[in-house]
Amino acid sequence: MGRSFVETIMGAVVLLVAATFVFISYKSGNISPSSDGYTLVAKFREIGSLSIGSDVRVGGIKIGTVSKQHLDPKNYKAIVEMGIKSGVLIPKDSTASIIGDGLMGGKYVSIEPGGDENHLNNGGEIKYTQDSISLEELIGKFAFGSVSDGSESREGAGGL
Repeated sequence: MGRSFVETIMGAVVLLVAATFVFISYKSGNISPSSDGYTLVAKFREIGSLSIGSDVRVGGIKIGTVSKQHLDPKNYKAIVEMGIKSGVLIPKDSTASIIGDGLMGGKYVSIEPGGDENHLNNGGEIKYTQDSISLEELIGKFAFGSVSDGSESREGAGGL
């Protein structure tokens, strides 16, 4: 009888520690849904491994997260919806790019602010986008020689 009581107490302690770990991870990861802010949209031909919950950054500083992704059935572009923190104003002529966070890291949306004095409102679209660049494709092109070294253009320029 004494042994099963000790096992029950130890099981409860393990569950409590696990629940505490999940709670701390959730709070420190800033993944809690936030009603504070606004939504922007951007359309890309290729988003790579960008996922819901990925960062949206300006100058390397996190200003929001990717909240939704879906396919536009008319032109087959990936539509990315981003939740942006309130107080962060994005000029209308800004550019959104999908960037890799190092060789082994995930992808995130990088916004390069433009110079327009007017800002995007809730539901606004970032018109200028740059798609995700696949490192595997670049390596494949380089390895199999489909990347030009510029020698063709030099020969055609009068043999310089």
